[in-house]
Amino acid sequence: MNTRDTLRVNERGHLEIGGADCTELAKNFGTPLYVFDEDYIRGMMRTLRDTIAREYGDGLVLYASKAFSCEAMYAIAKQEKIGADVVSGGELYTAMKAGFPAENICMHGNNKLPSEISYALDCGVGLLVVDNSSEADLLEAECAARGRVQDVLLRINPGVEAHTHKFIQTATPDSKFGFSVQSGSAEEMTSYLLKSPHLRLRGFHCHIGSQIFEKQSFVLAAEKCLSFMAAMREKFAFEADTLNLGGGFGIWYCDGDEKFDFEGYAGYLRALITAVKAGCGKYGLKQPRLMIEPGRSIVGEAGITLYTVGAIKEIKGIRKYVAVDGGMFDDPRYCLYGSKYTALLANRADEPATEKVSIAGKCCESGDLIGVDMPLPEARRGDILAVLSTGAYNYSMASNYNRNLIPPAVLVKDGNAEYIVKPQSYEDLVRNDVLPERLK
Repeated sequence: MNTRDTLRVNERGHLEIGGADCTELAKNFGTPLYVFDEDYIRGMMRTLRDTIAREYGDGLVLYASKAFSCEAMYAIAKQEKIGADVVSGGELYTAMKAGFPAENICMHGNNKLPSEISYALDCGVGLLVVDNSSEADLLEAECAARGRVQDVLLRINPGVEAHTHKFIQTATPDSKFGFSVQSGSAEEMTSYLLKSPHLRLRGFHCHIGSQIFEKQSFVLAAEKCLSFMAAMREKFAFEADTLNLGGGFGIWYCDGDEKFDFEGYAGYLRALITAVKAGCGKYGLKQPRLMIEPGRSIVGEAGITLYTVGAIKEIKGIRKYVAVDGGMFDDPRYCLYGSKYTALLANRADEPATEKVSIAGKCCESGDLIGVDMPLPEARRGDILAVLSTGAYNYSMASNYNRNLIPPAVLVKDGNAEYIVKPQSYEDLVRNDVLPERLK
């Protein structure tokens, strides 16, 4: 367990997050329940924001909305004076609903819909990231119709292979994202954008993947981007004033993962900043405005999920299943990636693990598991199970599969808990159903 001041086992032997006893949270809000530690979220935002300001100067941290998007997250980001990246009209709408400043939003997406492009322009989004040529044409036409010029970044693929799961690598040669430096398509699109009357190219963006622990991948990506920037200056007399190096810092999920405190993440960022400064010196470039897009590292370890243990099934000599009242509908990451987690009994958090079990969900799928071979004390019906480091991509990927309800989310601080996502009801499930007259 990666403990901290706001995630610990209290004197009652219960798991506590943000000063709130998890057994009390389960009692007051029910389970399944997503729980988010506000102090951890703010601490990470401040660490990254202040490190850029102190070590580099002109820069902006952009919270990667896809990790966990709700109005409260944008409100916190606004208060902490960082920006946001969004990848859909829905994320953008949520940010605007929360009063987030559009000029500090960067919009991504490999297939932005015409309606999303139009909405982004209506909102006054600061930067749009051009991800393919047809999108550039759409954006150019929309801006021409409005008689305006839009600032853009070009997403380039530097060909860096990060040591992470193949599904979350995004800068290898075979990727649906961006323009390849190696193939020459990045240079071709740079030329196109520089000639565009309604798109103002400010610089370049790259993102090499997620859940990356070794710094060298980030350093290499920075070096390749700066080399490309120097080549574009030589070729087109264009010197980019913005460089967005994406996100991807790894977090702790279980034994074997590195454990970082705030200073550890500052170290990641300092390595990246050192590489950018060195590259600018090497190529004689002016230091561009530096942007990064952390999501998982801000909210991942800040979140836990609470469940109630139900049925327990032991198949002698094969496996023991401990079933909970959630599953793949609130956490699909094991099904998608084989992701590993750490779990404990929140009401008996001081007890040592005595066996390894598979934690099963309640969906009608054999593959509906939270994890396998997970160490636990002997679980009993009614125990409160806590799964750690579920703040990123769990609520974001949740669904109503089997018409289960997506769990609510609460924000905890100094022992107080408040909803930031309300519970769904069965009425919510059928709200958009339509029963034709002929079927009545």
